[in-house]
Amino acid sequence: MKRSRPTFRQRQLGRELRRLREQAGLSQEKAATLLRYTDSTISRIENGQLPPYHGLRAMLDLYGVTVDQWDWYLDLYDRAREKGWWHAYGLLDAGYVGMEDEACRVREFQLGLVPGLLQTDDYIRAVFAVSPTQWSTDAVEVGVAIRRKRQERLTADPPLEFHAILDETVLHRRLPDVEATRAQLRHIARAAGLPNVTVQVLPSDVGLHYGLVSSFTIVSFPDRQDRDVVYLEHVAGALHVEKESEVAKCRLDFDRLAALALSPEESVALIERVADQR
Repeated sequence: MKRSRPTFRQRQLGRELRRLREQAGLSQEKAATLLRYTDSTISRIENGQLPPYHGLRAMLDLYGVTVDQWDWYLDLYDRAREKGWWHAYGLLDAGYVGMEDEACRVREFQLGLVPGLLQTDDYIRAVFAVSPTQWSTDAVEVGVAIRRKRQERLTADPPLEFHAILDETVLHRRLPDVEATRAQLRHIARAAGLPNVTVQVLPSDVGLHYGLVSSFTIVSFPDRQDRDVVYLEHVAGALHVEKESEVAKCRLDFDRLAALALSPEESVALIERVADQR
């Protein structure tokens, strides 16, 4: 079974425990000996695996944190144990939604679809309808609800910073209903008016470009110690890329695609023209 990726708060607690240990002048090996843990257990805890409650108290005591200072760490521990809203919909922390919920910035290049954060309800249902999986009506509505919930991040406080680059073909891919197609395009244009949302269109007359290899999403987190993650969907599932050299290449590719694309203003104008032509 694939181990769930620790959440942001779990990683935050782990980093705090590492900082306290180092501040106390203890190596992982020495701390493990004194706590009756193994070295690998200390390492896993410092990388986001939650210790048992009594274990956390023992670590705070060993690291010299006085009892009157415990409340902040115990509160962080309680928050780290909380399940994200996506669990109520049957999703796990290891998936994309939990990672996006922790993010402060998302950059997405899309070859074929409107990004989920910009999809209307009709568009979401149309995507489910053409899926090779036969979704029940209830399952489709759950999918709609999940994407609606994700979209709340665009207007939350603080808002998610979102930069989307769309291949122009995305704009010309029609839904079964013409009015729904027009509504989707206008929805993208309105969303682009948010101060935290940037939408660019890569025009067809650019010709062949390296973005044609695949769509991809770069997720960044508020704590700089949390490295960017690249999320890739493919026909057999999805992949999280965390190796820094590979993530850096994706960041460079995104910047190159942004340089090739129309400006945000030109992009919105094109989207509105395509909507008017429907």
